[in-house]
Amino acid sequence: MCEEKKEVITVGDKVPAFQLETFEPVACQFGSFHLEDALKAGKWTVLVFYPADFTFVCPTELADLADKHAELEALGAEVLSVSADTKFTHMGWQAQERLLKDVKYRMGADARGRLAQALGAYDYKSGLAYRGTFVINPDGVLAGAEVNLNNVGRNMEELVRKVKAFVHTHNNPAEVCPAKWKPGEKTLKPSEKLVGKVADALE
Repeated sequence: MCEEKKEVITVGDKVPAFQLETFEPVACQFGSFHLEDALKAGKWTVLVFYPADFTFVCPTELADLADKHAELEALGAEVLSVSADTKFTHMGWQAQERLLKDVKYRMGADARGRLAQALGAYDYKSGLAYRGTFVINPDGVLAGAEVNLNNVGRNMEELVRKVKAFVHTHNNPAEVCPAKWKPGEKTLKPSEKLVGKVADALE
């Protein structure tokens, strides 16, 4: 019998409190992540789901995320990679796979896939997560969601760019960020005066 699919949290929804067991590479020990703690600390939460440890595209993505981790932390983000593996498997994989030697973020264990299911990033046929990227703002609202098939890896530089834009608009709610926006570039303030004159506003 197929497992019943649950209602999915979508962009703009408040994300219910959750917790994950984790492997923490820096201390080489097990721990846990609680969304409530991150929100109390005024943190953003970035969840990067991937199918499985000891696979092929996954370590290249997690290595790319490791390169961007400090930049995301500087933006006030708590970063976790997440898969349906256990914390023990995370520990063994991180110790063995050389691509993961610089990983300093926590590796979350969504062993039954419940969080991936709640966020719409779960493949019920394989019992594994899709390549899903989720950004939760300090108010607990799902600000960004992207889910891809598992045969194509992601670019974490674009994730950083989007988090910077989310942070800016969260702090400046009257503004919106145009395509490819980066800090220091012009934003837009929607109004009747801007209709049909976006090019002028960006000059």
